[in-house]
This record gives sequence, structure tokens and C-alpha cells, in this order.
Amino acid sequence: MSAVPPVSAHAFPWDVLGDPALPDRVHAAGLDAVTLAVTYHSTRAATPQHPRHRFVDARHAALYRPLRPQAWRGRRLAPLGPDWTTGPDPAGAAVAALAGAGIPVEAWVVLAHNSRLGRLHPDLAVTNCFGEPYPHALCPARPEVREHCATLTAEALRGLPAGAVRGVSLESAGQLGAAHAGCHEKTDGAYGPAALRALSVCCCAGCREGWRAAGLDPAAVTGWLRRAADGGPPLPEEAAATVLAVRHRAADALRRAAVAAARAELPGAAVTLHAHPDPWATGPSPGLTPQAPAEVDALLVPCWPTGADSAALVRRAAAHGRPVDAYVTLLPPADPALLPAHVRRLRAAGASRLSLYHLGLVPAPWQPLLAELAREFRDTEPGPGGHR
Repeated sequence: MSAVPPVSAHAFPWDVLGDPALPDRVHAAGLDAVTLAVTYHSTRAATPQHPRHRFVDARHAALYRPLRPQAWRGRRLAPLGPDWTTGPDPAGAAVAALAGAGIPVEAWVVLAHNSRLGRLHPDLAVTNCFGEPYPHALCPARPEVREHCATLTAEALRGLPAGAVRGVSLESAGQLGAAHAGCHEKTDGAYGPAALRALSVCCCAGCREGWRAAGLDPAAVTGWLRRAADGGPPLPEEAAATVLAVRHRAADALRRAAVAAARAELPGAAVTLHAHPDPWATGPSPGLTPQAPAEVDALLVPCWPTGADSAALVRRAAAHGRPVDAYVTLLPPADPALLPAHVRRLRAAGASRLSLYHLGLVPAPWQPLLAELAREFRDTEPGPGGHR
């Protein structure tokens, strides 16, 4: 690791394209790199500093690289390109623009989070104990999903210049769960942590077959989960351990396929895994499996809440012996006044790197905060597990 801990900020291709001033903002903030989405789920994004538009409606998950028919022929799971950006290779053009300004790129690849494909193929989606599929979440237990994620990674990175792309950041390389921040969400607060955990256990045909092979009765497991979701006791400890082991085997298989594809396309690029130290966690940063830390180069840990819990997550992740990238948002509900102390606390807890969300979403008055957070993080002594 460098003596100066690296700081990067996330961005979408449409933040870069058509905005000649963005590289100046990157340099002014003292950022080392831009983490650029090359695949991404559906979103409606603000663009408060862009000279041409104020919103982008990305209506479905998209691959922001050329769509090669030969890569997807005969597959049920195939991406669409974006019709809200111009040109056949928006991410490639954004990489070139950043490289031309001397700014390295981390390629940000979103894998199993795809509401369009989940709606088209509900049999491949995470399904809860009541038989309800979650369209936003493709289940890693299905070989078709794992194959899709590996191909998506390869196609997202194919042809990107190795000199400009120094790393790959893999998001949703595992199981997503009940929580989904989208489509006018009306579920927040309805279920407590225990109920959400039960409702986030996938019970699709692939997962049930995995339980059966491991000696569990799927009907008994789903019955326990239903009762837990309605306030009853959790799964018995032995059954829970088996359910988690089956989930982790699927996540390992998906991650290994995606990592192998990334390293084949960009052999010198470091691979960062979006991950959570809680092995039961679901979402964009799924729970770490026992094998995951040794198979990637760094762990990106969600640190959006500004309380002590985020620092505890960093310490838990750093205990695995890999560099930890603290993922911090500048956006509400984060309080900008609390963020400098927050990043200092994360560095002291052992974070080796800082990733800021989000370069294109922050309004102009907040721009100096990027530089302040980068400076505060670099000026703080690293904690146990951190790197100089």
C-alpha cells in the first residue's frame, strides 16, 4: 500500500460524459481515482453540477459497454444497454475522458441486482418463505445466475485499457434480501431486524435443493422462517448454520466466477469486494463467507451511518487481514457536520482506503467537503489492520 491512503469517489458514466469540468473537481478534491459504474441497476439520479441536465432516468439495469450479440446468444439472462446515454460504449468513453485528464478508474460492476431480469424470470429470483419472489435480487444458488454474473463481468471489462483501469469493484456478488431501496419503497419500519433476517433467507427451488442435499427438510425450514417472520423463535442453531453454509457456497461460486472473469480481462487490476462482516447480511454488500477475504484484494465495507457501529464494522473486516475500503456517503441522511469525525474514526478503526459517494450526486456547495474528508482521512493515524 502507498504511504498515503487512497481516496476515491463513485460516479456514473453520465456524470463524466459532457461535463468537461468534472476532472477539475476530481483534482480539486485531491481524489486518487474515480470508481465508475460500468454496469448498474435502475435508478433516477440527480446531476446537480452537470452543464446539460439535472436528472437522468435510468429505467432499467444496464451494461454501459458494447452489447456483443455473440456473448449473450441463447441465454435467458441478457442485459440491455442504456438509451438514456449516447454512443455504443458510454463507460468506455468515460474511462477515456478520465484517463485523458490523468485520473485512474476503478471499474464498478453491479452483479445480482437486476429488477428487469428478476421480473422476467421470477424462478431465478430470491424468494422468501411465503413464496414471494424479490425481483430486484437474482439468486446465486442458480447456475444460470452465476454464469450471467461471470459473463457480465467479462463483458463489462472487455477492452478497457489496463493502464487506465487500476481496479475492479464488485457489488452484489452474493444474495440480496428483503430490503430494496427503490420503487417508492413502503416497507421501512414494518419489520424488525429478526423478521427482516427471516424474510431475507432465500427459499427458491435452488436453495431448497441445497438444504435437502445438506440433510434439511425444506418444508420444515420454511415453516420455521414463516414463524420467525411473524415474531416467533428463530431457526434452530444447527439448521441455521446449514442454511447459511448453503447460501455461502452459492455466494462463493458466484464470486469466484466473477473474480476469475475480472482477472482474465484485467490481469493487473486489484479486485475489491463489496462485503459486510455479518455473515448473514444481504444486499449490495452481502455477508462475508469464510473463503472470501483470501480470494480478493480488498473489502469495501458500508459505513454510511455516522455512528460507532460503522467503525466496529471496519474493525471486524480488518481482522480478516485484507485492506478495508470504508464506503461513506455525503448524501442525506448523513449530516455533513459529522462526516469529518466519522472518516477519522473509520481510519483509526483500521480502514486503509476511503470511497466517497457520490461525485455526480453532490451539489456544488458540498464540493469542498470531498477535499476536507480526503484530507481528514489521510491525516489520521491508521488503526490496527490499517496501512500507511
